[in-house]
Amino acid sequence: MAQSKETATETVTVTASPGEAPARIAIRRIDAHEAEARAAALAASLADVLVDCVEGGASVSFMLPLTHDRAAAFWTRVLAGVARGERALLVAEDAAGRVVGTVQLVMDLPENQPHRADVAKMLVHRDARRRGVAQALLAALDDVARAEGRRVLVLDTVTGGDAERLYARQGWQRVGSVPAYALMPDGAECGTTFFHKRL
Repeated sequence: MAQSKETATETVTVTASPGEAPARIAIRRIDAHEAEARAAALAASLADVLVDCVEGGASVSFMLPLTHDRAAAFWTRVLAGVARGERALLVAEDAAGRVVGTVQLVMDLPENQPHRADVAKMLVHRDARRRGVAQALLAALDDVARAEGRRVLVLDTVTGGDAERLYARQGWQRVGSVPAYALMPDGAECGTTFFHKRL
């Protein structure tokens, strides 16, 4: 089993809906031991977020209908990669311990790219959006990337979507876009915009 570097849990205060008190969200890295020991529970929690995002129209590699079992199987594979040290997985949890967001740093790249990583599956549950969860996840991911010696990060996102604006606000540099790169969950074509960031 590969050992992942320890990253302390970071608690952030995120904004709330009008009339609600600000919420506390814990951002933490799932280490190799937890990825193995709690794989089934983690996969189920992460599947809730993935299914919600796809049902909300997010183009994140899956088509409708996405069953919870199929989503959990995807996360089981991701967690196996975490246990092998191939990727870092961050989760955002609310005060009740419910996973409301996640993002990954994929480090299993060719040997001539030891300084680079891909950012994947930035997901925030619809009932936790527009409260700063995504920004907190991205800031924590930068710290993880630095700890892992990754100076160049790359990602892609749906052209014209909310995430594209988020990445630009967070200091990512737009490289370009490819029309009709993928499909939305309902089958409509969508373009993809590529970004990079140097740390």
